Amino acid sequence: MTQPEAPPEERRSKRARESHATSIRPGFFIKLILMALINALGVYIILAAWSQQSWIILAVTVFFVVLADIVYFTKRMLPLKYLLPGLVFLLIYQVFTVGYTGYVAFTNYGAGHNSDKADAIAANVMQNQRRVEGSPALPLVVVEQTFPGTDLGFAVLEDDMVKVGTEDQPLEEAPDAVVEGTTIVEVPGWNVLSWSDAVARSQEVTQLRVPVSDDPNAGSIGTQDARTGYAYRSVVTYDPETDTMTNSDTGMVYRANDRGQFQADDGSTLTVGWRVFVGAENFTTAFSDQRYSGPFLKVLAWNVVFAIASVLTTFFLGLFLAIVMNSERMRGRKIYRTLMLLPYAFPAFLTALLFQGMLNRDFGFVNQVLLGGMPIAWLNDPWLAKLAIIMVNLWMGFPYMFLIATGTLQAIPGDVYEAAKIDGASGWQQFRRITLPLLLIAVTPLLISSFAFNFNNFNLVYMLTGGGPRFTDTSAPIGATDLLITMVYSVSGLDGSASRNYGLASALSIVIFLIVATVSAISFRLSQKMED
Repeated sequence: MTQPEAPPEERRSKRARESHATSIRPGFFIKLILMALINALGVYIILAAWSQQSWIILAVTVFFVVLADIVYFTKRMLPLKYLLPGLVFLLIYQVFTVGYTGYVAFTNYGAGHNSDKADAIAANVMQNQRRVEGSPALPLVVVEQTFPGTDLGFAVLEDDMVKVGTEDQPLEEAPDAVVEGTTIVEVPGWNVLSWSDAVARSQEVTQLRVPVSDDPNAGSIGTQDARTGYAYRSVVTYDPETDTMTNSDTGMVYRANDRGQFQADDGSTLTVGWRVFVGAENFTTAFSDQRYSGPFLKVLAWNVVFAIASVLTTFFLGLFLAIVMNSERMRGRKIYRTLMLLPYAFPAFLTALLFQGMLNRDFGFVNQVLLGGMPIAWLNDPWLAKLAIIMVNLWMGFPYMFLIATGTLQAIPGDVYEAAKIDGASGWQQFRRITLPLLLIAVTPLLISSFAFNFNNFNLVYMLTGGGPRFTDTSAPIGATDLLITMVYSVSGLDGSASRNYGLASALSIVIFLIVATVSAISFRLSQKMED
């Protein structure tokens, strides 16, 4: 017996309830959790940027967080739901990186020129401080910020009032601090370090100077024992009206010049300068200064030879082994294929370090065991070092080419070879007319990416030879096996072999980018013509 049909209003209400119940699915809660994590990360970055006064980072973060919320919490803009993550990473890791590197290439950013003029003034004032004779001893404790970073600071007791600050944050009153006698035991928002912990970081503590106020000429507080603070005042003062700095001990006046430094009439300069725009000077230095221009051409030539040799040797060895392993007459192919992949399974830097030991002239496995104790200087002779790098890279790179060649060979239809055999084609003719053309069409993009990777193969060169042996005709820390990327690393001064020069290193990085981009564009065009 059929039940009577419900009224239209009840049916519509039931459908609405069912639609609402089925619209909230488990995927919605997963999206909600992920977006909550993204927003939490965004809030953290915003607060950190606010505390560091990094307004550009703050604005960009706010823009992307709001954009992500709009995109993923609305039913529209479906394509952006898939494109947004890739666009964000592209802008951060590619566009921003290239753009910032280009900006640095036109500045004097480097040792002594790390920040803006205001920071340079404050640094010069702080670096030329002397303890004020007869200044009162102030009870002091070393503190550490609980948020957003771990900057050290001082909390001092002066006139029954606790004041706290860091190198970048002048002393401010802390009215809620807890004092027992003359000892500060608690400062809200700060971790009070025990004396033993402060002693463990004694180098940081004794070098720390906390400004008394926003005026850099007002002096600062320093300590030698992490318990007692004394007033320090700089012998160098800054006059904003004349834009000069004066040394009160010598009477020397330093004026700001267009090179981002304070310079006296006798040509001497203060230690800390600031970043300024220098135009194409870094590019001119790279190609005209004998310290870099001569080695640059040698490094560039070797870089191109290394990249091409690496691609050709790894590809043809991988292809040869793939053809051998692809033959049905080959027994135990699965075992051999697994063994072929072992060099690819080890971390590249670890393989390079192992070969560095094996190629040691006096104690290496290659000389002592394989060559019967012959003292061959694999890593100390320029030509042998280059050969060693190519051979080690062959060992590390052929498994990748073996993999892609094996996959491509298995994708070539068997009837093509059957037809060729019927036409009387030999094995060599089949390889030259069928296998190689079809293979190149499939793997050419991978060969181009392999060329770009080997052109910037920093790990292999740095771990195996360190760029050596060094050139003897230049004072720059550049060697016979250096690639452009390792040359940039040495010029930047990050390895400690030279004073830091990020502007010149960025200029060389732009040159590398242009070379790789040009070669890649030409190669892609040629591969497209070949495919057509």
